[in-house]
Amino acid sequence: MNIRYLHTMVRVKDLDKTMDFFRLLGLEETRRIDNDKGRFSLVFMAPPGQPECPVELTYNWDGDDGLPSDSRHFGHLAYRVGNIYEMCQKLQDAGVTINRPPRDGHMAFVRSPDNVSIELLQEGDHLPPQEPWSSMENTGTW
Repeated sequence: MNIRYLHTMVRVKDLDKTMDFFRLLGLEETRRIDNDKGRFSLVFMAPPGQPECPVELTYNWDGDDGLPSDSRHFGHLAYRVGNIYEMCQKLQDAGVTINRPPRDGHMAFVRSPDNVSIELLQEGDHLPPQEPWSSMENTGTW
C-alpha cells in the first residue's frame, strides 16, 4: 500500500494574524481557495521549496466562536530549523511567547495566535546550551 502525506489542517480565528505567524517561521503561501458558497477560505502555506509539506489554514468567514479554546484543531505541527536559538529569538522579538524554551539546544515549543502548538527541532546535532535559553522556565502549556 502506498501512502503520501498531503497536508495538516488547522482551523484559525484570524487568518491574517495566523498567516503572519507562519511567515515568521519562514512559510509562504502556496495555494488559496476562497469558497463563496461555503463562506470559508483555505490557505496552504509551506516552507520554501517544500510545497509537498503544507499546513492548511481553514478560516470560516462568519467566525468560529469555539476557537482557540475548543481543542478541535491539531495536537502540534513540527518544523526542523537551521538554528533553534536564532528562530526563537526572532519569534520572541516579534512578541511570540516561547512556551518551552530550547534549553537543550534541540527542541522548543511556541503557540500560534489560534493556540496551535508548534514544535521547533534543531537540524542536525543539538546546539551547545546557551543563555538566556538554558535557564529559561516554561511559560504556559505547550
